[in-house]
Amino acid sequence: MFHNRPCGCKGQRSCLACEAQFGAFSVSGGISDHMKETSVVFCPHCELAWPGWGVSDWQSHPQHKGQPVQIEGVKLVLDFVTEDEEAELLEKLDQVPWDTSQSGRLKQNYGPKCNFKKRKVKLDGFNGYPLFTKFLQDRFRDVDILRDFLTVEQCSLDYTPSRGASIDPHIDDCWIWGERIPTLSLMSDSVLTLTLYEGRDSRYNLPDVKTYPSVVSPQGLVKTMDQLREYYNGGNSAEEELGRAVSLDAKGLDCSQSAAGSPAPRDHSTTLSSAHASRSQDACSRASEVAISSQEISSEGNRAVKPTGVRVVRVPMPRRSLLVLYGSARYDYEHRVMRDDVPQRRVCITYRELTPTFLSCGPQSQVGAEILEAAQEFWDHTVVYSTSATTADGEKNVNGPLQTAVAV
Repeated sequence: MFHNRPCGCKGQRSCLACEAQFGAFSVSGGISDHMKETSVVFCPHCELAWPGWGVSDWQSHPQHKGQPVQIEGVKLVLDFVTEDEEAELLEKLDQVPWDTSQSGRLKQNYGPKCNFKKRKVKLDGFNGYPLFTKFLQDRFRDVDILRDFLTVEQCSLDYTPSRGASIDPHIDDCWIWGERIPTLSLMSDSVLTLTLYEGRDSRYNLPDVKTYPSVVSPQGLVKTMDQLREYYNGGNSAEEELGRAVSLDAKGLDCSQSAAGSPAPRDHSTTLSSAHASRSQDACSRASEVAISSQEISSEGNRAVKPTGVRVVRVPMPRRSLLVLYGSARYDYEHRVMRDDVPQRRVCITYRELTPTFLSCGPQSQVGAEILEAAQEFWDHTVVYSTSATTADGEKNVNGPLQTAVAV
């Protein structure tokens, strides 16, 4: 079953099509009944997690039951886009060809091509994003936790229950993809399930996390570039070794080169201080007794990861909401979208930034500058694609030809 299949699945991934045709099956670990009994559900209103499995439990706010815990690294902004904006996004997303992906998903991916194992990256025709999505990146400025977020990858995913669409538990690569991971959910509600990672320390390039500073402080404050630069000015040899370890494809970036109208703003400020201030004293006192401190910062500025006592966290992803993972939720937990949590078609757009290693403060700033320059471009999808393209038939380059790119 581990050979590549016509449906797009390969390796240990599977969907309903290849399970029926080839007898494929998923080998990713499931959620045991015991884990479900001890799971918690994140509430975006009080930013606490309460005992339960059913993701609709958060809608009982403020009438929660049980002892709450604090989960560091989850920010959920409800109604990040309006209903009209959602409808227009979905219409235009379906005017762009969808490519087959794994586990029953379809995708539209814009970003550099990365080989995480070999630590190679190349632009490979990457020249920015569809213009109709620009307002989303512009609106990130209204979210405090996304201050100075510089998008370098935008990935749209289509989940449909008829294909058994899901995504297996994983941690996003830690060599080049940065700390904050925003995801916009469209068309239907779903759930992101976080499970405490207990696998090999070397997987997902997790050791790299110790070689660059955290972008978000334990208090939920985004560090400035000057603060990040202070870390590297200390002359940490680990950064120098990491810089030498990075290799670029011969057709990719030249490391010798030097670095080089949106809608009205909406108020999405959700600072932790104001959010915590709004909680009842009773909830805060109960939470403090069982609060999870999953991240400490050493004197050098490193992130010293330590495991927490909560093994499963259910994070609701209501339609039109923006979920941001960072810190402990980003690095201590694998995240997944389970097949059972896709009752109807769901479309999401996930964004990624670079690690500080590739920013202007880091040892690979020249490589990062090449990527960031390409990421400044936006292009008209109606010029590149036929408006009738709504399926994943055939191989298509969703990056678009270079000559259609325009700086906006």
